[in-house]
Amino acid sequence: MNGLNIAAVYILQTIGSLYLLIVLLRFILQLVRANFYNPLCQFIVKATQPLLKPLRRLIPSLAGLDTASLVLAIVVQLLLMGLILLLTFGVLGNPLQLLIWALIGVVALFVKIFFFALIISVILSWVAQGSQNPAVELINQICEPLLKPIRGILPSMGGLDLSPIVAFVVLNLIDMMVIQNLIIATGMPDALRLLI
Repeated sequence: MNGLNIAAVYILQTIGSLYLLIVLLRFILQLVRANFYNPLCQFIVKATQPLLKPLRRLIPSLAGLDTASLVLAIVVQLLLMGLILLLTFGVLGNPLQLLIWALIGVVALFVKIFFFALIISVILSWVAQGSQNPAVELINQICEPLLKPIRGILPSMGGLDLSPIVAFVVLNLIDMMVIQNLIIATGMPDALRLLI
Protein backbone atom coordinates (compact mmCIF):
# COMPACT_ATOMS: atom_id res chain seq x y z
CA MET A 1 0.00 0.00 0.00
CA ASN A 2 1.49 3.34 -1.02
CA GLY A 3 1.50 6.63 0.90
CA LEU A 4 -1.51 8.05 -0.93
CA ASN A 5 -3.60 5.01 -0.06
CA ILE A 6 -2.59 5.29 3.59
CA ALA A 7 -3.57 8.96 3.62
CA ALA A 8 -6.86 8.18 1.85
CA VAL A 9 -7.68 5.42 4.34
CA TYR A 10 -6.90 7.75 7.26
CA ILE A 11 -9.11 10.55 5.90
CA LEU A 12 -11.87 8.08 5.06
CA GLN A 13 -11.75 6.53 8.53
CA THR A 14 -11.84 9.93 10.23
CA ILE A 15 -14.66 11.50 8.23
CA GLY A 16 -16.66 8.29 7.87
CA SER A 17 -16.39 7.43 11.57
CA LEU A 18 -17.49 10.92 12.60
CA TYR A 19 -20.55 10.78 10.35
CA LEU A 20 -21.34 7.25 11.49
CA LEU A 21 -21.17 8.47 15.10
CA ILE A 22 -23.60 11.30 14.32
CA VAL A 23 -26.04 8.93 12.56
CA LEU A 24 -25.94 6.42 15.41
CA LEU A 25 -26.40 9.24 17.92
CA ARG A 26 -29.56 10.21 16.03
CA PHE A 27 -30.87 6.67 16.59
CA ILE A 28 -29.84 6.70 20.25
CA LEU A 29 -31.42 10.10 20.87
CA GLN A 30 -34.77 8.81 19.68
CA LEU A 31 -34.26 5.56 21.57
CA VAL A 32 -33.71 7.36 24.90
CA ARG A 33 -36.34 10.03 24.12
CA ALA A 34 -33.86 12.90 24.39
CA ASN A 35 -34.96 16.52 24.31
CA PHE A 36 -34.75 17.44 20.61
CA TYR A 37 -34.85 21.16 21.46
CA ASN A 38 -31.33 20.77 22.84
CA PRO A 39 -28.89 22.62 20.50
CA LEU A 40 -26.67 19.54 20.19
CA CYS A 41 -29.67 17.44 19.19
CA GLN A 42 -30.60 20.09 16.63
CA PHE A 43 -27.09 19.84 15.14
CA ILE A 44 -27.36 16.05 14.91
CA VAL A 45 -30.78 16.30 13.27
CA LYS A 46 -29.53 18.84 10.70
CA ALA A 47 -26.40 16.79 9.93
CA THR A 48 -28.36 13.59 9.30
CA GLN A 49 -31.52 15.01 7.73
CA PRO A 50 -30.31 15.13 4.06
CA LEU A 51 -29.79 11.36 3.95
CA LEU A 52 -32.51 10.34 6.40
CA LYS A 53 -35.38 12.29 4.86
CA PRO A 54 -35.58 10.22 1.64
CA LEU A 55 -34.78 7.02 3.54
CA ARG A 56 -37.71 7.59 5.91
CA ARG A 57 -40.10 7.44 2.96
CA LEU A 58 -38.92 3.90 2.28
CA ILE A 59 -38.31 2.61 5.81
CA PRO A 60 -41.03 3.16 8.43
CA SER A 61 -40.43 3.30 12.17
CA LEU A 62 -41.03 0.03 13.99
CA ALA A 63 -42.28 -0.02 17.58
CA GLY A 64 -41.17 3.57 18.10
CA LEU A 65 -37.62 2.84 16.89
CA ASP A 66 -36.08 5.03 14.22
CA THR A 67 -35.23 2.16 11.87
CA ALA A 68 -34.26 4.52 9.04
CA SER A 69 -31.36 5.97 11.03
CA LEU A 70 -30.28 2.48 12.09
CA VAL A 71 -30.32 1.30 8.47
CA LEU A 72 -28.39 4.44 7.45
CA ALA A 73 -25.76 3.69 10.13
CA ILE A 74 -25.36 0.15 8.80
CA VAL A 75 -25.11 1.41 5.19
CA VAL A 76 -22.52 4.06 6.15
CA GLN A 77 -20.48 1.43 8.02
CA LEU A 78 -20.80 -0.97 5.08
CA LEU A 79 -19.61 1.64 2.58
CA LEU A 80 -16.80 2.74 4.86
CA MET A 81 -15.56 -0.82 5.34
CA GLY A 82 -15.90 -1.59 1.64
CA LEU A 83 -13.88 1.46 0.62
CA ILE A 84 -11.18 0.71 3.19
CA LEU A 85 -10.89 -2.87 1.91
CA LEU A 86 -10.72 -1.57 -1.64
CA LEU A 87 -7.98 0.92 -0.81
CA THR A 88 -6.04 -1.50 1.39
CA PHE A 89 -6.29 -4.78 -0.52
CA GLY A 90 -7.70 -3.78 -3.90
CA VAL A 91 -10.83 -5.95 -3.49
CA LEU A 92 -14.25 -5.49 -1.91
CA GLY A 93 -14.67 -9.04 -0.69
CA ASN A 94 -17.81 -11.04 -0.03
CA PRO A 95 -20.85 -8.68 0.28
CA LEU A 96 -22.56 -10.89 2.89
CA GLN A 97 -19.41 -11.00 5.02
CA LEU A 98 -19.04 -7.24 4.62
CA LEU A 99 -22.62 -6.78 5.83
CA ILE A 100 -21.92 -8.96 8.89
CA TRP A 101 -18.80 -6.92 9.66
CA ALA A 102 -20.81 -3.71 9.28
CA LEU A 103 -23.44 -4.99 11.73
CA ILE A 104 -20.70 -5.89 14.22
CA GLY A 105 -19.16 -2.44 13.76
CA VAL A 106 -22.46 -0.65 14.42
CA VAL A 107 -23.12 -2.73 17.55
CA ALA A 108 -19.57 -2.05 18.78
CA LEU A 109 -20.01 1.70 18.24
CA PHE A 110 -23.39 1.57 19.98
CA VAL A 111 -21.75 0.02 23.07
CA LYS A 112 -18.84 2.51 22.94
CA ILE A 113 -21.20 5.49 22.81
CA PHE A 114 -22.86 4.38 26.04
CA PHE A 115 -19.48 3.53 27.62
CA PHE A 116 -17.97 6.95 26.92
CA ALA A 117 -21.22 8.72 27.81
CA LEU A 118 -21.03 7.00 31.20
CA ILE A 119 -17.41 8.11 31.70
CA ILE A 120 -18.34 11.70 30.83
CA SER A 121 -21.39 11.51 33.09
CA VAL A 122 -19.33 10.31 36.06
CA ILE A 123 -16.73 13.06 35.56
CA LEU A 124 -19.44 15.70 35.18
CA SER A 125 -21.14 14.51 38.36
CA TRP A 126 -17.96 15.48 40.22
CA VAL A 127 -17.20 18.68 38.33
CA ALA A 128 -20.47 20.16 37.08
CA GLN A 129 -23.20 18.67 39.22
CA GLY A 130 -26.57 20.26 38.48
CA SER A 131 -25.27 22.12 35.41
CA GLN A 132 -27.81 23.31 32.84
CA ASN A 133 -25.32 23.04 29.96
CA PRO A 134 -26.90 21.39 26.87
CA ALA A 135 -24.04 18.87 26.63
CA VAL A 136 -24.46 17.82 30.28
CA GLU A 137 -28.21 17.48 29.81
CA LEU A 138 -27.73 15.35 26.70
CA ILE A 139 -25.17 13.05 28.35
CA ASN A 140 -27.51 12.52 31.30
CA GLN A 141 -30.42 11.76 28.97
CA ILE A 142 -28.32 9.15 27.15
CA CYS A 143 -27.12 7.49 30.37
CA GLU A 144 -30.32 7.52 32.42
CA PRO A 145 -32.18 4.68 30.59
CA LEU A 146 -29.13 2.49 31.12
CA LEU A 147 -28.64 3.38 34.78
CA LYS A 148 -32.28 3.47 35.96
CA PRO A 149 -32.87 -0.32 35.89
CA ILE A 150 -29.54 -0.90 37.66
CA ARG A 151 -30.47 1.62 40.37
CA GLY A 152 -33.71 -0.30 40.89
CA ILE A 153 -31.78 -3.50 41.58
CA LEU A 154 -28.91 -2.13 43.69
CA PRO A 155 -29.64 -1.33 47.33
CA SER A 156 -29.37 2.28 48.47
CA MET A 157 -25.83 3.20 49.49
CA GLY A 158 -26.60 6.43 51.32
CA GLY A 159 -26.10 8.85 48.43
CA LEU A 160 -23.35 6.85 46.71
CA ASP A 161 -24.42 5.79 43.22
CA LEU A 162 -22.72 2.54 42.18
CA SER A 163 -24.90 1.99 39.11
CA PRO A 164 -22.26 3.42 36.69
CA ILE A 165 -19.75 0.81 37.90
CA VAL A 166 -22.20 -2.00 37.21
CA ALA A 167 -22.99 -0.48 33.80
CA PHE A 168 -19.25 -0.29 32.99
CA VAL A 169 -18.84 -3.96 33.89
CA VAL A 170 -21.84 -5.00 31.77
CA LEU A 171 -20.71 -2.95 28.75
CA ASN A 172 -17.16 -4.31 29.02
CA LEU A 173 -18.47 -7.87 29.23
CA ILE A 174 -20.58 -7.31 26.12
CA ASP A 175 -17.50 -5.98 24.33
CA MET A 176 -15.18 -8.78 25.48
CA MET A 177 -17.55 -11.74 25.35
CA VAL A 178 -19.73 -10.88 22.36
CA ILE A 179 -18.22 -8.27 20.06
CA GLN A 180 -14.59 -9.40 20.20
CA ASN A 181 -15.60 -13.05 19.73
CA LEU A 182 -17.75 -12.10 16.73
CA ILE A 183 -14.82 -10.19 15.23
CA ILE A 184 -12.59 -13.25 15.59
CA ALA A 185 -15.26 -15.73 14.45
CA THR A 186 -16.05 -13.77 11.28
CA GLY A 187 -12.38 -13.29 10.39
CA MET A 188 -12.49 -9.50 10.25
CA PRO A 189 -9.26 -8.09 8.76
CA ASP A 190 -7.03 -5.90 10.91
CA ALA A 191 -7.63 -2.96 8.57
CA LEU A 192 -11.31 -3.00 9.55
CA ARG A 193 -10.72 -3.63 13.26
CA LEU A 194 -9.36 -0.09 13.50
CA LEU A 195 -12.92 1.14 12.87
CA ILE A 196 -14.28 -0.77 15.85
